[in-house]
Formats: sequence, C-alpha cells, structure tokens
Amino acid sequence: MTFQRARSEEQRQIRRRAILDTAAAMLDEMPVAEVSLNELSRRVGLAKSNVLRYFESREAVLLELLDDFLGSWLAELANELATGIEAQSAPEVRADQLAEILSRSLAERVVLCDLFGAQGSVLERNVSVEVAKRHKRSSLARLATMSEIVRRHVPELGDETPLFCLVSLVSAGALSSYVPPPPSLLTAYAEEPELGVFHLELREALRVSFTSTLLGVLPRA
Repeated sequence: MTFQRARSEEQRQIRRRAILDTAAAMLDEMPVAEVSLNELSRRVGLAKSNVLRYFESREAVLLELLDDFLGSWLAELANELATGIEAQSAPEVRADQLAEILSRSLAERVVLCDLFGAQGSVLERNVSVEVAKRHKRSSLARLATMSEIVRRHVPELGDETPLFCLVSLVSAGALSSYVPPPPSLLTAYAEEPELGVFHLELREALRVSFTSTLLGVLPRA
C-alpha cells in the first residue's frame, strides 16, 4: 500500500483509517508491546515521518484503536445483555448473569483486554495534553454508555454502576496480562500441579473478579 500526499480532509481521513486498520491487523498477530512505529510505517507504506503527520506517536494510534474497539464492543454488549439477562429474576441472579456475559464477552476480545492493560501504564504516557484530553473525554463517554447499559439490567447497582464498570475494565486489562501464563509457567504447572493452584482461564478469572465486585457494590437485602 502506497500513498501520495493527502490534499484534502477526506484524503487525510482515509490515511488515518488505513493506519488504524493496519495497526489493528498487527494486534491480531502480536501483543501491544510489540507493535512498533517502524513496523507500522513499513506495513502501511508510509515513511515514519509521514505517519507522524496523522498521529503524534504509536501510543496515539493505539489509544484511538482502543476507543474504536471499545465502541464496537459496547454495541455488541447491549445486545448480549438484552438477550442474556432475565428481567424478572432476583437481583443476585441478574448479577450472576451479568458477570457471566461480561466475562465471556471480554475473554473473546483478547486484543481489547490487552489495550486496557496497556492504557494507563504505557499508552497514556507518550501523548500530548491535547491527545490526552481527547482520549479522556471519549473514555468517559464510553464509560457512561457502559454504565447506562448495565444499569438497565441491574438497576440495583444505582450510583455504583460507573465504579463497577470502571473496575471491570481495569480488571480485564490486568488479568489479561497474566492469563494465559507463558509456556515456562505452563510447564512448571504440569510438572508440579500444586504451583498452579490459582491458575484460571481468562474467562473464569474475569467471572470471579466481576462476581466479587458485584457482591461488594450491590445493596444488601
């Protein structure tokens, strides 16, 4: 893929989209930590200096991808919760259903979880104030959307809904960095099973985390 210089806003948007799509394809092959600006530039067919005309850094590219992925996931989550949570069930039953759906949905989106994990520790540390502001505005809007979706099915969470949603996303990012463990640990667990007593698949680890958080924020009967 090669480009001539963009001369209109429409052409600039096409270039930006091509960069984002290329970065997304790279994330299907490698973790966030291995996505480099040099390789992104090579794959998109632009000099690194030209990529920087559209995004100020590698981190700015990945933050925008995080927002894109989060928006797509929330649209799908709304449908999953609408069909998977029984409106007439008791609060604790609906909370269990919420934890199950959230854990399954996020475990199927490893790239999104990887981006969550890198957000605070890496991605937000090499961007300008303006990019940081734009990212935080978008993040808060996405959090509000998620809170509205969740509160629709478990209204008992009340004012604690945004906190639950925030902790859930942070947990997904943190747990995805541990699950699955590297091959050396899997070998160690196979040779000495007692070492892997707390080893869980990502979906189950997320379910336990979400359930524990819900128990803490749901009002007591």
